[in-house]
Amino acid sequence: MTSRAAHASHATMLEGLPPNNAAHLMRLVTEEEIARQIADLVVETFDPAETAAAAFELETNTRDWNQGPWVVEVYFGEAPDEDNVRELIACVCGHELAAKAEFGRVAEQDWVKSALEGLAPVRAGRFLVHGSHDRQRVRTHEIALEIEAALAFGTGHHGTTRGCLLMLDAVLKQRRPRRILDVGTGTGVLAMAAARALHQSVAAGDIDPISVDAARSNAVLNGAGPWMRPVVARGATHPALRNGGPYDLIFGNILARPLRQLAPDLARLCDTGGELILSGLLGRDVPGVLSAYGAQGFALKRRGDIEGWATLLMARGGAAPRPL
Repeated sequence: MTSRAAHASHATMLEGLPPNNAAHLMRLVTEEEIARQIADLVVETFDPAETAAAAFELETNTRDWNQGPWVVEVYFGEAPDEDNVRELIACVCGHELAAKAEFGRVAEQDWVKSALEGLAPVRAGRFLVHGSHDRQRVRTHEIALEIEAALAFGTGHHGTTRGCLLMLDAVLKQRRPRRILDVGTGTGVLAMAAARALHQSVAAGDIDPISVDAARSNAVLNGAGPWMRPVVARGATHPALRNGGPYDLIFGNILARPLRQLAPDLARLCDTGGELILSGLLGRDVPGVLSAYGAQGFALKRRGDIEGWATLLMARGGAAPRPL
């Protein structure tokens, strides 16, 4: 995954129009809070079948995430009314800043090209995430997961996905989970990894219908179709997810705020002795997430950090933290 795609999917989730169908672009450089608010406003206002929005850091800086400008990008399938879009975002950033928003065309091939650049197969323990162009690199005994990089998100190259795969590999060395839930499954990488490793059903859901479609297609492509039936769900509210519990392993690779909000729900769905693998977190997010889940009876069991992103293994009662 490229830096831009990685940060788009884990800052404000790229939502709506598939990137390769985007023809028009609005771009604005601003501060983090405003970038996130504009992206959220766009997602709530426009038809998700025609528009997508993302917010991400202009320059990657894992030393201090409070420094440096952010970018909000909005992708449109049809030419937007620029005046109307400026009026909309002015509700968040004011007319002076809205006037600085830049509009232009998107070359359709650019997303595919940039997504494929430098994407070598990603190895995380026993798992290998690769594109179709790297099938020959799969080694004997590796659990290979083929994800098309042109999707521009969920390819496994982002630090949070790799962190979760490594954490899953560590869990599998200790025990064999019986019931697994993947909240915010995206393209289905984590659910597929668990299903392929254990040869058993994995419940999965995502708020984005496009992601759910991608996860279903990927499951079939990777031979995990019989074990996965991803559903469109906000959190774990779908009956198919709730009725499948209690779970003894739950993935939550989303963002800090929704993870904190989901703490009571995930705690109710987690079996006694169950574990949570949580990611999508910057270092500064970790204390708040630990506090939210600590209030539900969970403690940190293990932590891993990759490229400035933290992955947590939480367990009821927990134990002394151990590095990954």
